[in-house]
Amino acid sequence: MLANSRVAWFNGKIVPEGQVLIPYRDKSWKSGDGAFDMTRTFNGSIFRLKEHVDRFYRSLRYIRIDPGMSPKEMIAITEDVVARNEHLRAPHGDWWVAQRISRGVDAVGDEGWEHTGPNLVIDCTPLPLAERAEMFRDGAEVMTTTVRRTAPSMLSPRAKMNNYLNMVVASQPIKAANPNAWALLLDENGNLAEGSGSNIFIVEDGRLRTPRERYVLAGVSRQMTIDLAAKLGIPCEEADIDLFDAANADEMFITSTSLCILPVRSFNGENVGATAWMGAGPVTQRLIDAYAAEVGCDFVQQYLDRLPA
Repeated sequence: MLANSRVAWFNGKIVPEGQVLIPYRDKSWKSGDGAFDMTRTFNGSIFRLKEHVDRFYRSLRYIRIDPGMSPKEMIAITEDVVARNEHLRAPHGDWWVAQRISRGVDAVGDEGWEHTGPNLVIDCTPLPLAERAEMFRDGAEVMTTTVRRTAPSMLSPRAKMNNYLNMVVASQPIKAANPNAWALLLDENGNLAEGSGSNIFIVEDGRLRTPRERYVLAGVSRQMTIDLAAKLGIPCEEADIDLFDAANADEMFITSTSLCILPVRSFNGENVGATAWMGAGPVTQRLIDAYAAEVGCDFVQQYLDRLPA
């Protein structure tokens, strides 16, 4: 293998990324039939890998795919993949770390496929720090979309599945109107749900509120933020949050494992807190500081360092 080429684990073997090839008859390609999970590293150390792998296995139980290994084995393989690629990590950069699985080839029976079971890939790629740096300088712009989040009575949003069309279609009109905006979906009842790969929090009179878990993928960073709030004595509750609540929020931020905690500057075109952007609000800043201390990395500065000179 080339020393300057990233490697991945693919169906039992460590191979260069370019050799990870999924058959065109794979059920994930044909119908989005699969699941994945993702975490990141901080200074090369994987963030809450067990929690992410445990969530991955909950998704797999829901859609009934057997990965053929235990969570403990998957954790070990993931750590090995990151270690094998560590010499390629950019200075002050970090990795996105993923486990991805499909149900496998939808075989007619006469093609002679060597492998028709689940296709499993474990890989890491550089975090898009430069692409997202301006959001940490300027604050995120969040806009709600007319496309609702898939209702739990139809397909549970609590599983992280390969079929992301609900999120993709919801984001398209938002990106057409404002390429810099982050789309936020409402649930079937018209309350805030989640963005693509992100959870939403509002601050109202010093209290944190976030949408109920039933309607969202419960992010690991979402839970970490809830835990940090408890340590800091900041009241926090899961609740229905409608557009009135969001319009009157004092502060707002989104969480994801890659972004950690990202302050929101505007919601549907109006300044959050009805004031011009002056940086993260006091509650959000306390949580950012606590998060950075917990992971041992100033993630805000890590993004800001990628701003153009």
